[in-house]
Amino acid sequence: MSEKRIPVIIDCDPGCDDTAALLLAFRCPELDIRAITTVSGNVSLDKTTYNALRVAEVIGTDVRISPGADRPLIREAVYAPHVHGEDGLLGIDLPAPGKKASFYKAWDAIYEEAVAQKGQLEIIALGPLTNIAIALAANHDLAGMIKRIVIMGGAAQGGNVTPCAEFNIYVDPEAASMVMKSGIPLCVCGLDVTLKAYLTAAEIREIRALGTPQAELFAAVTENNCEKVFCPAGAPLHDPAAVLFAADDSLFTAQRCWMGVETQGTITRGKTVTDCWSDAQKEANVELVLDVDRERFAARIKELMAGY
Repeated sequence: MSEKRIPVIIDCDPGCDDTAALLLAFRCPELDIRAITTVSGNVSLDKTTYNALRVAEVIGTDVRISPGADRPLIREAVYAPHVHGEDGLLGIDLPAPGKKASFYKAWDAIYEEAVAQKGQLEIIALGPLTNIAIALAANHDLAGMIKRIVIMGGAAQGGNVTPCAEFNIYVDPEAASMVMKSGIPLCVCGLDVTLKAYLTAAEIREIRALGTPQAELFAAVTENNCEKVFCPAGAPLHDPAAVLFAADDSLFTAQRCWMGVETQGTITRGKTVTDCWSDAQKEANVELVLDVDRERFAARIKELMAGY
């Protein structure tokens, strides 16, 4: 591995799997986390920001945390308390944060860091893409300054919030469409791969047995998804899959293709449409992640969590 670490901003909506992703990201030696930006998604913006501050306290980092959009670009907010609890973290008791969120808005933090990193900044996008869309709209030179965005969102086949759509894209399809059309190199870790990127109940117990506060938090937010109908083998780690792809894509298999977002339909709102298996090929704009070496993925997670 190169000694030069990847400068990244993590744009997220904590959220249980965002929390697991943050815990892993701060142990990845490949990543230089420059900021966390928060967005309305799994729960409202005030809660996602407060959760990011609380998780940062558990991790032991003083990285800047900048709040962003409190609603989608043009639609009403959609939340997922049935998955993450009313507070976004299942009511888990965490210490109060010792710091406050930055006065900088998320889109300003993204632009400032993109300028500072001189074309090397990457974004790991774990929630609705509203903040990134606003940043692109406000700064017409931004797209040329971002090296890559790794997106947890979408699905070539199926959905979870509807039969057609994955939650992050469904919440703000207009923002997702803007990002897909931006020309920025994109890697999409959708449900096609994240449902294969799971931990078994036994593996989660192994992590809890590490005995650290970070391991306990990781286990607590992860076991909630264990052995659900859509992934009976274990707990799918949606956002952690995107973080680990950003750090080490050798764990995954991806395919170049075109992808767009359905914004006009009612039944099909938020569907990510791809020519991955079509004879009607368009110019590729994404690297679609389709598979993962599940055993290596699980081993890497255990290794990272043992680093606390």
